[in-house]
This record gives sequence, C-alpha cells and structure tokens, in this order.
Amino acid sequence: MNEPARDLYTETDADGIAWLHFDRAGASTNVLSAAVLEALYEELLRLEQERPRGLVILSDKENGFIAGADVREFIRLHSRDEALAAIQRGQAVFDRLEALPFPTVALIHGFCLGGGLELALACRYRVARDDRGTRLGLPEVRLGIHPGFGGSVRSVPLLGPLRAMDLMLSGRSVDGRAARRMGLVDHALPERHLRRAARHMILNAPPPHRPSRLQLLGNHPWLRPLLARVLERQVAKKAPREHYPAPYALIDLWQHHADSPRGMMHAEAESVARLIVGPVAQNLIRVFGLQEKLKALGRSDRAKARHVHVVGAGIMGGDIAAWCALRGLHVTLQDQNAERIAPAVARAHKLFQRRLRRPRPVQEAMDRLMPDPRGLGVARADVVIEAIFEDADAKRALYAEIEPRLREDAVLATNTSSIPLEALRRNLQRPERLVGLHFFNPVAKMQLVEIVRDGNTDPVVVNRAIALARRIDRLPLPVTSTPGFLVNRILMPYLLEAVQLESEGVPAEEIDRQARAFG
Repeated sequence: MNEPARDLYTETDADGIAWLHFDRAGASTNVLSAAVLEALYEELLRLEQERPRGLVILSDKENGFIAGADVREFIRLHSRDEALAAIQRGQAVFDRLEALPFPTVALIHGFCLGGGLELALACRYRVARDDRGTRLGLPEVRLGIHPGFGGSVRSVPLLGPLRAMDLMLSGRSVDGRAARRMGLVDHALPERHLRRAARHMILNAPPPHRPSRLQLLGNHPWLRPLLARVLERQVAKKAPREHYPAPYALIDLWQHHADSPRGMMHAEAESVARLIVGPVAQNLIRVFGLQEKLKALGRSDRAKARHVHVVGAGIMGGDIAAWCALRGLHVTLQDQNAERIAPAVARAHKLFQRRLRRPRPVQEAMDRLMPDPRGLGVARADVVIEAIFEDADAKRALYAEIEPRLREDAVLATNTSSIPLEALRRNLQRPERLVGLHFFNPVAKMQLVEIVRDGNTDPVVVNRAIALARRIDRLPLPVTSTPGFLVNRILMPYLLEAVQLESEGVPAEEIDRQARAFG
C-alpha cells in the first residue's frame, strides 16, 4: 500500500532536536500553498506538545528552501474579505512558529524568497549557505503587493528600518554572505558546516542578532515621517503611485504602525488584502505566471551548451558574449581584428565588476571570454551566434564561410531583428539548423529572448536554443519568422501612431506625457 503524498515531515535525532523537512509532493520547488500552511500548522501544534530540544526547518529540494507563497492561489482570490482571511491564516501559522517555547533555526540554501523568508524570519535563528546560489529576498512588490505574513513587522526590528525597507521596496535578493553582513542571517557557511551550525545554535541558544541603536534610530516616531517622505521620493523616480501603489502602501504601513507590532501585523494584512484583488496586482501576477511558463521551456534538452562562439563584437554581439560568460559559459568572440573586439572586452569587464564585485569571480569570468579574431572557436562551439549588421547578403556570406567548420551537432543562430530566416538560410547545406536568437538591447537588463523558427527549423534545434536562453537566465519566447517577430510587431504600430500624432500637430512632449500617464 502506497504512503499518501506529504509536503513536509519531521525527524527527531538522538539529541532531541526535531528536523522539519519541506518537500512538496509532486513539485520541484517548495511553495507555501494553503494546504502546505495547514500541514505546517498541524505539525507545529504537535511539536509544541512534544517539546523537542529545538526545531530546525530545512528543505529537501535541491534548488532551495522555499520560493514563496503559491502565486497561483492569488488569482483565485475574488474579494478583499477572502484575501484577508487567507493572509491572516498565514500570519497565524508563522505566529505559532515564532511562539514555540524552544529554539528554532531556518537552515537555508538556494531560493528563500517571499513567504519563505517570512517563515525564516519567524524563527529565532537563520543559517544560510554562503554561495551565490543562495538568494534571500522579499520580492512581493514586483507582484503589486508587499509582504503579508509578517515580513514587514519582523524585518524592521531585525535589520533596522532603512535596510528592511530597502529590501522590501526594491524587491531585490541578496546572497548568503550579503545576508550575513546585513544581519538577515546569523551565519553564512559552506554546505558541509550548515547542520553542525544549526545544531550548535539549538544546543547553546546564543543571543539572536539585534541591529545597532544607530540602525534602529530611523524607527523613532519623530524621524519616521521624514524618512517616509525620502523613501516616497526615491520610489517615485521609478514607480508612479497611480501605477504601482504597493511600495507607497508599504511606506504608509511602516510610518503609521511601526510602534505596535500587533497593530502593524493587522494593518499589513489589511493592506495586502486591498492590493492583491486590485487590477495592478492581478495583472502583475498574470505576467509572473506567463514568465513562469517561459521558464519551464527547454528543460527536456540534455545537450547542455558549454561553449558559445559569437561572431560580431559590436554592441549586441559583444554584450551577448559578455552575458554568456557572466552566466558561466566559455565564450569565444570573433570580429575582423583584435582592435574591434577590445571595446567589447572592456564593456564586459565593467559588467563583471558591477555584477560579481569580488576580484576572483571577475577574473574567472574574464578568463571565460576569449577574443578570437581568427574564428578558431567555430569548430569547437556548441552554439554559434551571428550578431553582425542587418544585411542579408553579408550574413549569407558569413554562413558560407563558417558552415564547413561547424560541428555536426552545432546550432547556428542569428540575432537578426528583422530578416526572415527563409532569406538567410538560402545557401546553407543544412538549413534546418538555423534558428533565431533575438536578444534586446541592453542585453544585461532585457530578460526576453525571441526564439525564431519557421516550418523548416529542426525542432531539436529550437529546443536547444530555448535551453541556452534558460541556461543564461533569460526568458525564451518562441515566435514564428514573420515580419517584426513579436515584440517589434507590437511596438511598431505604437511608435507609428506617435509619429502620426506628431505630424498632425500634437507636440512631442505631450505625446510623451500621455504615454507615461497611460503606463
């Protein structure tokens, strides 16, 4: 008889320490659905009765701790009252965790985001793996809401208001070491030391982290209104209140309720309940769902690309090469001579310094990016990306020169933004291996990559192109080889209408103002 599927389970060791494992059934990632929260609540009630020496919460998933609440359930919330009940139930679960009469430790690796971090904040201690793959954050603002399971209430006294508000308002995530420096976790350690550290904290119960008096000064009732205005001005530079109400609601929540944790908890739930059923949050949640669908593409491809050769060291080609190297691929970059490649390498170095910061990772990324004016990398590459100027004859001439040197299983990709694949593959010996990989400028900021194919493109090649986009942390959007593909096909009527309005006498400044006001 098969055991029923379970989302979490607890084991107690010889020292009397309970180890609660999250392992959501039938899923590759842990998320906090309503059912998972109920299972957690029941387990906490049982542990409260058993009184172990301490509790360690960890994940059995390879990719991380807990990625947050189950966003799919947000779509099914049809009223403010329904949303409020769901949020308050989550708060009650985490309140129960916080109130346990024995030490609790969150043992964190990989993703610890949103509701996952709010759960960790309800523990007395947090221990995180110290690699760059560990990411902690409260990204709810990107879904048009803000933390609702007590994240705003618990993060401010732990980090101080400025650090806590920055983390929540930006929606950014930090790695384990950065989390340790800011006080978000108590220890950031290599994998092999995590369990030992958690055990030590349970058995010795050291004082939990507290911010300095200076860090807490911003929470003073006299200073909060001043700091709130500063935060609002900073947010307004990127997100107008009428289009993105969530960050302003979070600032109001902190300004008016930070003196009372209970009052702030209630106000937090009320605020999120209002936001989550509104049009902004519902549309951002829809966009998130679409992004997740794109992220799921390409998982079946087993021919993982390790070496990418880019032809064309201009803005697009050079930046594509730099991004691939940043994401861990070996890259050879070709142009007519070394002098043409040098500016791209210099831009890559600046990108690596901004993203990686520490000298050793920067140097490792530079070592993965090899100038290759003779094009020797063509013969070794898993994927060859052509990124020269938009001229069909020039592209066809390049293909005729490099195709004989391609590996039998290599993918030939073009970064064209407008030329149909049919026009480019005309003289290829194996036309079925040509696929479009259309990146957008600036490459380091634009997540979307159009994967362009037509009826003659080998589906295996398409899937490998999709897998490459995911390998470098980009969103692959499969499109057909029609004029403008998808993004430019949508953008051009918008721009042409603006030109038409200007030609009819509408001032360009007014067109820009109305476009911004629309969103």
